[in-house]
Amino acid sequence: MEAFFVSTGIVAIAEIGDKTQLLSLLLAARFKKPWPVIAAIFVATVLNHGLAGALGAWLAQLMGEQILRWVLGLSFLAMAAWIMVPDKLDDDEPTFRKLGVFGTTLILFFLAEIGDKTQIATIALAAKFDSLTAVVMGTTVGMMLANAPVVLLGERLARKLPGKQIHTIAALIFVVLGLAVLFGWGGN
Repeated sequence: MEAFFVSTGIVAIAEIGDKTQLLSLLLAARFKKPWPVIAAIFVATVLNHGLAGALGAWLAQLMGEQILRWVLGLSFLAMAAWIMVPDKLDDDEPTFRKLGVFGTTLILFFLAEIGDKTQIATIALAAKFDSLTAVVMGTTVGMMLANAPVVLLGERLARKLPGKQIHTIAALIFVVLGLAVLFGWGGN
């Protein structure tokens, strides 16, 4: 359960103000059909984080315990720094009229998540924890906790969130995780 709850919390916090959250807002405003957008975000996240988690689990098997500890610890510290850089969504808005709301959202969200903070966090979490399923479920729930309200409540919610403070809290969590991994606090 630890893998699930840690993964959920990290991704939910890290996603706030992220480019995929901004994309969620854009898609909700553009299509004005929240349920197909939310469903597509869910499917895209499961697919993307499933692949990222599998990569993380494979890397954990490939590396020795000491190398993995350093890679994970430094990765979490790098995530802490990276999360403090706010994401901006490009002004270019590709349209995929033939794919509809669900297909457009699925493709755009999946592609936007490639190389994103939350995908990298999923790789690191899957390498840290033994339960790939719990990590992918947790990161997916975290993604939905951050994005579904944005889709449902739209721009009103986005204006009220204190982005800088949330990014600072998320960065501190990654620092604590990085130090915990490097210094062996809390076991596996």
